[in-house]
Amino acid sequence: MKLSMFTSFAAASFWLALSATDVSAEPCLKVTLTGTQGGPPLFNGQAGAGTLVQYGDETNGCGAVRLQFDTGRGTNMRLSQMKVPVGKLDAVFFSHMHSDHTEGLGDILQLRWHFNSGGPKVDIVCSDDAKSPLGHTLSCSRFVAHIGDSLIRSGEIAQRLAENKKRLAGGPADLANVMTFSPGGEAATVWEKGDVKVSAIGSHHIPGHASYRVDTPAGSVVIGGDAGNDSPKPPRPSSTSEQVEKLSEGADVLVHSTIHPVMGPDKDSGFPPPIYFRQSNAADLGALSKRAGVKNLMLTHLIPPMGAAKQGPYPIPGGALDEASYKAAVTESGYEGNTIVGTDLVTITLPSNQ
Repeated sequence: MKLSMFTSFAAASFWLALSATDVSAEPCLKVTLTGTQGGPPLFNGQAGAGTLVQYGDETNGCGAVRLQFDTGRGTNMRLSQMKVPVGKLDAVFFSHMHSDHTEGLGDILQLRWHFNSGGPKVDIVCSDDAKSPLGHTLSCSRFVAHIGDSLIRSGEIAQRLAENKKRLAGGPADLANVMTFSPGGEAATVWEKGDVKVSAIGSHHIPGHASYRVDTPAGSVVIGGDAGNDSPKPPRPSSTSEQVEKLSEGADVLVHSTIHPVMGPDKDSGFPPPIYFRQSNAADLGALSKRAGVKNLMLTHLIPPMGAAKQGPYPIPGGALDEASYKAAVTESGYEGNTIVGTDLVTITLPSNQ
């Protein structure tokens, strides 16, 4: 009788513990801006464009799956501040082949080669080779294949291989598993792991540009990259991408590069009109977010940076902008959701009680 009572008590305790574990293991999604610098210029130590998306639950710090979207300069440094080892990244996604979005990859792969040559390889997800109207080809696959060439040519790879023969003979590129896709006008799944699904859509900026959406049980996030409207200049209904708007329907978070209207051709900054018009301005991003029902708008790749007197060589009409300047441009559109004006390492977590 005593054994039976003990067994019943143990069974009840087991199920109570399991129930408590289930409650505490609620899924969560973290979105962190690893770099918010707009374009190739440098300002105040800001890292280049990038977004880290992490999914899991509180038992693993929302870190069961880690996805890096774009890798501007300094991405490794920001990841280290977050205590995210580059060897723990599951995949890297590129929106397009501009250096301010890609130049940090060499640093990431070299560090993995030093300490994680045994694998696993990291998935590099990007668009197929894209030919420009001027005849040149933008190629993510070639970019990755040659990512370590300067180190090979300098002799560093050979020297370090002599020290540790467990490292891969081909250098950093040997740790990359390139997965290309052809971005079209409808969203298509390009990567999956467990409960995490990433879809992509073709968007306008330069040939091969893609925008992404991550869907998880904890929420969804869209990374628009530098997407702009298919029409390269006015007249047009908006500066934003119709494809990104389609991708953003009902999204919890939209992360998007932005340019402030103060840099427009009518504001005397001297900023080149073709570059201004191929970016989405802050007011139009607010309007897009309102139409698509986006709950949180994260502005990144800020042109100009907050506090800067210039964007590269171009002066800011009226002086440096601040957070309120960007928020004012967004609220003019009627958007009433949460607007985050990006600074490096700013993070939003879903659900918000995490």
